Amino acid sequence: MRKNIEVIPAKPIREIRGLEPTAKTRVCAYCRVSTDNEEQLGSFDAQVSYYKKLISSKEDWEVAGIYADEGISGTNTKNRVQFNRMIEDCLAGKIDMVITKSISRFARNTVDCLNYVRQLKEKNIAIFFEKENINTLDGRGDFLITLLGSLAQEESSNLSRVTRMGIVYRFQEGKIMINHKWFLGYTKNENGDLVIVPEQAEIVRRIFREYLEGKSAISIVKGLEKDKIRNGAGHLKWHDTNIYQILKNEKYTGDALLQKSYTIDFLTKKRVRNDGYVPKYFVENSHEGVISRAEFSAVQAEIVRRNNLRGYSKTGKSEFSSKYPFSGKLYCCHCGAKFNRQMWGVGKHRKPVWICVNHKMNGDEACPQKAISERKLEGAFLRAINQVIGGREAFFDKLFANIYESLDSIEHEFSEEQINERLTELQQEIMSMVRLNARTGLDVGSYDKEYSQLTAEMERFRGLRQKLQEGEAQKVIRIQRIDELHQFVQEQETPLVHFDGDLFRRLVEKVRVMSLVEVTFVFKTGAEIGEILG
Repeated sequence: MRKNIEVIPAKPIREIRGLEPTAKTRVCAYCRVSTDNEEQLGSFDAQVSYYKKLISSKEDWEVAGIYADEGISGTNTKNRVQFNRMIEDCLAGKIDMVITKSISRFARNTVDCLNYVRQLKEKNIAIFFEKENINTLDGRGDFLITLLGSLAQEESSNLSRVTRMGIVYRFQEGKIMINHKWFLGYTKNENGDLVIVPEQAEIVRRIFREYLEGKSAISIVKGLEKDKIRNGAGHLKWHDTNIYQILKNEKYTGDALLQKSYTIDFLTKKRVRNDGYVPKYFVENSHEGVISRAEFSAVQAEIVRRNNLRGYSKTGKSEFSSKYPFSGKLYCCHCGAKFNRQMWGVGKHRKPVWICVNHKMNGDEACPQKAISERKLEGAFLRAINQVIGGREAFFDKLFANIYESLDSIEHEFSEEQINERLTELQQEIMSMVRLNARTGLDVGSYDKEYSQLTAEMERFRGLRQKLQEGEAQKVIRIQRIDELHQFVQEQETPLVHFDGDLFRRLVEKVRVMSLVEVTFVFKTGAEIGEILG
């Protein structure tokens, strides 16, 4: 018996949804441009205008909204606010059809693309891709979406590689890419060059100065907030991380280290710190500096010193503090540990003392040093600084002679000029080799060996230059400290009679506690003065 086959046509969406035959299809459009430049944003405006006219021109359609994201990449949907709102409106039953220019405008990630297509298809919501002429409610929709979605993902990968190559070439030319809107102390001029914002630069100088004077990051934060000073983002609330980001940023010297981080996944946009996996580019004198290189080097050394403070915790380290003038300044000559502040006694006899942490935790066998009185420490400092005030001429003559003699006697393998010349040669050799490899494809083994040798030599010479610069920075900062002390002493007509904690922090690097009755003040100028705790 012959089979009869009858085709039962699909029902219109209106009927499936129980709508009147005259009901209009609610159509929205989704637009997106992937960069923030003016040309692309012009394209964006044109898209919005086009879709409004297109939807309005259809008698059986009505505009359900134009959803548009500006300057956002399509490799995932996490940061596309308008896109996500559109999907929510679709699932809430407010939209019957979505029109978009192409799959690559909708999503460049195959997984995301198919996820949303199927999610909307379950709700009988169509997506129409104009460029590909695909309606996702057609029978061929899933196959074509899978195919074209994969192509779009490959396109995004290629775009990511091209974009990265462009960035690397700009790095090689020494061109800085930075979000200046959050960069405290700088803005960009009409040519895209970094230029100083004077009032913000003064804030940066204050942060560097106060850190070198002995204040902790938390203390600096409190001072900035008290004075209602805004950070780089324009907020009155500061964090210690803001302070360290500023203190460690070499761009404040006028130099720039480029590609400190890099993207490891073009889909997730995940960035990681560059610990040598891809080249870095150091650009000297790329723009006008806010602080001197000497001051920057001094701050880096101080950060290291504070991070390496010896303690008696489980980690063996001790956190730096500047809560009190003597915090982080007192060191035991018996065991090398620092001192902590405690209150002894009761009532009117209660007084602050400083005690060796090792002795406190482990007893006399670990360290015989006992507690010393804070009041006696203050008195000893007054006598020490008054010695300087009283014998100022001889004191400073000797100090300047010692500083030049000790720092100028250091011998170096190469001069800074020779080091810079060799670094330039190595840089040119490396770039020539990289470009040759890109054009012709060198033998992998030979390329890796030669590249490693060149980069190793470059690291060696950069280390030598850093050592030279640190020595020069030490000299400059030490002379600056001597000048500051000299200026202070010249202004004193009579001996000091009251202890000033800020003055102590500014002048004294550390105090060696020799015994219960003897200490040595090590000034930031390098001078040392011993005093009895009377």
